[in-house]
Amino acid sequence: MAGAYVDDPDQEITVTEVPPPAISGGTLIVASDGRTAVAADADRDRVWIVDLDGGEPAAVPLERGDEPGRLVEDASGRVHVALRRAGAVVTLDVEARSVIARREICRAPRGVAYDAASDAIHVACAGGELVTLPASGGPAVRKLRLAPDLRDVVVEGDRLLVSRFRSAETLVVGPDGAVLSRRTLPVFHSNGFANSDYAPSVAWRMAPLAGGGALMVHQRSMSSKVTLSPGGYYQAADCDGNIVHAAVSRIDPADVPDTSSTSLPAAAIPNVSLPVDIAVAPDGARMAIVAAGRRSVVSATVDNLERDAETDSCSPEVTANAVSGQPVAVAFDGQGEIVVQLREPAALQVLGGRIIALPGESVKDTGHEMFHRPPNGVSAVACASCHPEGHEDGRTWDFDPVGLRRTQALGGGILKTAPLHWSGDLQDLAGLMGEVFVSRMGGQQPGARRLDLMARFLDSLPAFPASPPEDDAAVARGEVLFHDKQVACADCHGGPMLTNNRNEDVGKGEWLQVPSLLGISGRAPFMHDGCAATLHDRFDPLCGGDKHGDVSGLTSAQLDDLVAYLETL
Repeated sequence: MAGAYVDDPDQEITVTEVPPPAISGGTLIVASDGRTAVAADADRDRVWIVDLDGGEPAAVPLERGDEPGRLVEDASGRVHVALRRAGAVVTLDVEARSVIARREICRAPRGVAYDAASDAIHVACAGGELVTLPASGGPAVRKLRLAPDLRDVVVEGDRLLVSRFRSAETLVVGPDGAVLSRRTLPVFHSNGFANSDYAPSVAWRMAPLAGGGALMVHQRSMSSKVTLSPGGYYQAADCDGNIVHAAVSRIDPADVPDTSSTSLPAAAIPNVSLPVDIAVAPDGARMAIVAAGRRSVVSATVDNLERDAETDSCSPEVTANAVSGQPVAVAFDGQGEIVVQLREPAALQVLGGRIIALPGESVKDTGHEMFHRPPNGVSAVACASCHPEGHEDGRTWDFDPVGLRRTQALGGGILKTAPLHWSGDLQDLAGLMGEVFVSRMGGQQPGARRLDLMARFLDSLPAFPASPPEDDAAVARGEVLFHDKQVACADCHGGPMLTNNRNEDVGKGEWLQVPSLLGISGRAPFMHDGCAATLHDRFDPLCGGDKHGDVSGLTSAQLDDLVAYLETL
């Protein structure tokens, strides 16, 4: 239950028993009958089955800590739900309101899609696995290792479109499991904030289009210099007045040759913070996007995407719809009405219509709220904009006057690695909040109680879930090398957090804070300046040299073993 505490007489503080998980979005579908909504409640570990025409909502309870996420309906009316923290997929009998199967899939299942031709479910995992299992039950029939950080799956005939979360890249996978092409989104130039280029990042959701291909709602991050002055992360409330903004891009069908180098960048979407979900209407003409940070849902016509980009850097023809809580997911019902899932208070809201309350405890938590909402009325940037799902956006920023700085991961106990930031110049969370939340983002200095609750939320974030190794013997050999005194990795990366909490000279021209290696497999690119695209690249002399562990005496095979061990941390 949430309890109220007094820190600032003008602001209520609420605390849950356990900090809620970071917002992931995409937890709602409307079944093929057009009126039955199925909503995964990641905060309360249950799935709701709701008749939008009336009747009492039914809850299907799950195990504590499951964190249900994406859902998909198969041809027999069963609904399959990815359990983000439990490493499994559950299958629901919607008519009986019950779980009929629970299957282990991978450490971190994310996207799910139904393949009608083979009556199969495809599951994309954060660790890079793409798992295929029969919809009717039974073990997996195929397991591929594609690339880390997989997100969503769209089925097109015998091919699949598979998105990657932080890079916003799309993989086209052929029927034999081979990656046929990799599609990247184009860089966007804004004449607004700092006359800057923006690089695609953080593909929150990819949804299929009826005619083939998909829409991807994603962020774009400024690749020009960011001035570290008060308000340096934003300039105005327009769509491209921040270091991060939202956009929707059209992904070509799987059988179309890669045209990413010539495709037109989509326009930015105004005043959208944390675009965690997108849905397409049954007729394919309209779309709706969740802005979880701004507590609204925006809608637009699909055909305006390219036209808006040609005429303006903003998308002018979007409609902002206020909602009655914090939205996390959106879908269209059979009549083309927009249905929104609210996490707090728990409800489904039909825009322009009724609100269907979902019974349950409050999950309103001040630390969670501070992390997910812009700290002022001007910026659209929240903490979660650069640290989506409590991790990081994969970006290397060019800060003036500091230089290149890779966004640091927060999961796994970041506060235990203090002092903070790559330069180790911020002694604790109070210092970090003063520099980033207050100065750069324009927020108010939090009181002691709010600071404690932000720390509590940050400490609850898990590290990136490493996938099981394919070669246990290689991992064992790599662990020996990691602790070898000549190689000396463990001299700095030791203890429970795999860091000595100090600044060291690692051959990059400045003394840098030693980061934790927990969850390192999901944090490419590596180093403070992003010089290493892969863990193997980290051992290139141009990306650290022998001051950063002495690997000069290791063979190529031994480096493979060392990397195999690091990927398990």
